[in-house]
Amino acid sequence: MRIMHHPILGESEKKDLVIFTFDGKAMEGYQSEPIAAALRAAGVMVHRHTQKENSPRGLFCAIGRCTDCVMVVDGKPNVRTCVTPLTAGMNVQTQYGVSAKKTD
Repeated sequence: MRIMHHPILGESEKKDLVIFTFDGKAMEGYQSEPIAAALRAAGVMVHRHTQKENSPRGLFCAIGRCTDCVMVVDGKPNVRTCVTPLTAGMNVQTQYGVSAKKTD
């Protein structure tokens, strides 16, 4: 589900559909939309799990201030997906905890 017409922002600009992977599964999203928006449209609500209690986290502030939406993107952890534009071929993975470690 995407907002195509916003009462204040107006009509959404048409963008190219691209393929990316989420936890090894091919998904579609629109070029340069936030990764979190593409995931939400595909029904993905959990972006990471907390290290201490393994609690699920997802989109919260949607402006890049918190760490609830951080994920591993192209091997780089702690990417704020609410403000990171989607590009074709991106590899997005669920993150466990908030860490400076790279994943393979």
